[in-house]
Amino acid sequence: MTEHDSDSGAEYPEHPREKHRGPVVLRRGRLVEATTTDQRLLDSRGPTDWVHTDPWRVLRIQAEFVEGFGALAEVPRAVTVFGSARTGREDPEYELGREIGASLADAGFAVITGGGPGSMEAVNRGASDAGGLSIGLGIELPFEQGLNPWVDLGVNFRYFFTRKTMFVKYAQAFLCLPGGFGTLDELFEALTLVQTKKVTKFPVVLFGSEYWGGLYDWIAGTVCADGKINESDLKLLHLTDDIADAVSVVQEAHRGWEATH
Repeated sequence: MTEHDSDSGAEYPEHPREKHRGPVVLRRGRLVEATTTDQRLLDSRGPTDWVHTDPWRVLRIQAEFVEGFGALAEVPRAVTVFGSARTGREDPEYELGREIGASLADAGFAVITGGGPGSMEAVNRGASDAGGLSIGLGIELPFEQGLNPWVDLGVNFRYFFTRKTMFVKYAQAFLCLPGGFGTLDELFEALTLVQTKKVTKFPVVLFGSEYWGGLYDWIAGTVCADGKINESDLKLLHLTDDIADAVSVVQEAHRGWEATH
């Protein structure tokens, strides 16, 4: 028995023998291992399934956070803009995205998108054309997507939750163009973070009353009316059709943030 094994079971029957593997404690049927951690690290023979194990994934997750933090640490004030990847370049929403990206850049904000095509591309394109910083945070998907050509600074992620952290951590606001499940996911996650005060001075703007109006009315007329959220929670959403109004909301929130930092 090594110094990492415990023989206390001989004196204390209620305390079974145990073996320590770093911070992990092994008892009973898990006490005997065929190999050691060092052996598995140094032995190049055998299957490569270990790269798909959960402990190895933790290192990949850690690496994604390190890479993301490192790449984005010096990004100036920014706004994360969400929207559909299915928006065509001839769609009026595409031109709207370009105008929003340019307006945010003119106001001194970098733009952060998912880096894909459609409305995301439009916003990146507008910001880049206006001389602003255009950032794209891509995600590994079963189908090929890749970063659009107007991304100046791009980071690709394996894990959605790592990417979501970057969307929030390096932005002063969320602006949602018409979009699908991905946009809805980010919208409600942002609202939850603001409602629970995980992030502060963080406006969430819904752009397009025709598209978002039904959702907003349901939240107000059903969710809020039924007491599932408070009236103050409803005010976390700002619905608008005016680009200048959207940018003004973002600027006001940023001034409030600066006043407390």
